[in-house]
Amino acid sequence: MQHPVPHSPFATGAAVPDSVLADLVRDTGASTGLVYLLPPGEQVLRLVLASGVSEQISAPWARIPLNAAIPVADAVRQRHMVWLGSQEEIARRYPRLGIVLPYDFQLAAAPITSATTVWGGIVLLWPAWHPPQLSAAEQESVSTCCRRTAGILQQAADSGRPLQPVEKPRLLPAPQPRESDPAQATAALVFTERLPVGCCALDLDGRLTFINPAGAKLLGAGAASLLGNRPWEVLVWLQDPVFEERYRAAVVTRQPISFTARRPPDRWLFFQLYPSDSGISVHITPVTGHPPDTAQGHRPRSTAEPVSAAGLYHLTHFATALTEAVGVQDVVELAADQIVPAFGPKALALMTVYEGRLRITGFRGYSPELMARFDAAPQTSDTPAARVITTGVAAFFPSFADLKRAYPPAVHQDEMAAWAFLPLVVSGRPVGSLVLGYDVPRPFPPAERAILTSVAGLLAQALDRARLYDAKHALAHTLQTGLLPRALPRIPGLDVAACYRPAGHGMEIGGDFYDLIHSAPDTATVAIGDVQGHNTTAAALMGQIRTAVRAHATVCSSPGEILARTNRLLTDLDPGLFASCLVVHLDLTHHRARLATAGHPPALLRHPGGGTDILRVSPGLLLGIEPNADYPTAEIALPPGAVLALYTDGLVESPGIDIDDATIALAGQLAASQRENLDALADDLLHHAERSAPRHDDIALLLIRPRN
Repeated sequence: MQHPVPHSPFATGAAVPDSVLADLVRDTGASTGLVYLLPPGEQVLRLVLASGVSEQISAPWARIPLNAAIPVADAVRQRHMVWLGSQEEIARRYPRLGIVLPYDFQLAAAPITSATTVWGGIVLLWPAWHPPQLSAAEQESVSTCCRRTAGILQQAADSGRPLQPVEKPRLLPAPQPRESDPAQATAALVFTERLPVGCCALDLDGRLTFINPAGAKLLGAGAASLLGNRPWEVLVWLQDPVFEERYRAAVVTRQPISFTARRPPDRWLFFQLYPSDSGISVHITPVTGHPPDTAQGHRPRSTAEPVSAAGLYHLTHFATALTEAVGVQDVVELAADQIVPAFGPKALALMTVYEGRLRITGFRGYSPELMARFDAAPQTSDTPAARVITTGVAAFFPSFADLKRAYPPAVHQDEMAAWAFLPLVVSGRPVGSLVLGYDVPRPFPPAERAILTSVAGLLAQALDRARLYDAKHALAHTLQTGLLPRALPRIPGLDVAACYRPAGHGMEIGGDFYDLIHSAPDTATVAIGDVQGHNTTAAALMGQIRTAVRAHATVCSSPGEILARTNRLLTDLDPGLFASCLVVHLDLTHHRARLATAGHPPALLRHPGGGTDILRVSPGLLLGIEPNADYPTAEIALPPGAVLALYTDGLVESPGIDIDDATIALAGQLAASQRENLDALADDLLHHAERSAPRHDDIALLLIRPRN
């Protein structure tokens, strides 16, 4: 069973100041701005501030997994700005973004970082009329904002009150229009009342804030019924998703948009939308002459309850996001991140069928105590969650009274007011159920039921794929851990610490390995290596290489000869993969060490009196390339108290970071650490690597210290 998504009432400390984003949007002229934080120890970016966009549009982007193919996630992982200068470039580099927001805009994403910490990221959008590149002044404004925000976050962390994401991101208020003379305001109002054409105004959330008499007459509704509402939610003939999509396009692109709609029975109206940072002005005029063809206008849908554009928008976003989910826990976290903010429920529980029981695989908004009561319920139990799996038919309960009528034993214990129970079925086979809880009664009209049923279908397919992936991943992990040494031998006069850290969230298993061979009473051989690839083949080859190194170490004292013999074996096997390897022979009597490398990252040596050297010995080729490759051996002094650090490239390699700079920084951390215990020292080095940049590869680390 996967670990459930933790119930998270977010911390309520101080917040990121609004001025951080407001100043940046003003200085760069961006139409939309978003600020994300990366909470310590988490792998999800959380939206904390938004400007120039509604909650409805920003909801699917409120939580972004760090490994997602999304511009801000790439910017944070790679620690440099991502610039997308056209709609074509967005569609090419980020197809998920291009599908969900198929509009013409430009985008910049930048990381919020300090010297040792990744704090989050910033996203800015500009209309298409912006030049194809950022100006030097705009780049400087973005960089200054990122530095300023990092400083605020660092100061808060140092004070013991780190800034935390809140439950819902804050939306900055739209710019207020300049104050006008009351007489001028009255004149403007009278002016619009005299116009024979319709004029109205929408805020960025699509709600109508003003309409003149001609506009209300053309729409066939009173101003009182329209003000404060979204027109397409009040007027049945505007409930075609195309019309709401036009509003969304205007908000995102900040460009004029128009469409034609038919007001029954046969009145055609032409709508022109003029967006700005504070809202949208709408001009409505009747269409004279022949009605427009289908290229110019849209007839209302025949159904009385159409699926809203917002529902289709969120459904499309959810479907594209699921394509990037890998394992079951990826799917669970993504479902919780997307469904709760986008589709309206206050709480969510995801149950999967396992050995005839319903196991709580993930939840959001419910307490762990409540979920524990329902975990492992029999699949045959008479509960809504179990019944929908048996019947394959979703169940919707607009109120607790409706639930009680269907299930008389039901007890109201989750503080919700309405529920949707959705079966998760793949090819006729039940895999689980999805429970959505709402904090207010909800009628669940047919269109919403159709959307939620589609959500469940997409989720079921993703879970089925993820289970297959997890099974393969578990096999590879078992293979790799079975081939690594369970414990290193105890060697008199030698302190040793070893650790292995699997790759980051959503990655497959790798081929990192290490070993310590006690070849004679006063000598030992240390090996560390990394096989190319992240799959079962790499894990299996890792075991073969480790076995070969161990066998050759018992008959060869020269690290270069051990590597040469292992290389010949690997080229004979011809697995189609390469491997790096570093071998060190320790002479504990004379306190000397000889080492040779096959393209492996250099070892580090911390001297007893202080200072650390990077041991850049002459490298040989990677194992498996050339059967007759030569591996030069170098010799160094290894006095008692010195610490020799061997590691794989996952400790120093990260996109956007120069590996030499990262190695120098690691050496500095080794020199600066005051830890005497080698296990604690290993933890220091791992924490240093994780603070400096997100890690996406396996890490193996081996520390050796001779004693007197």
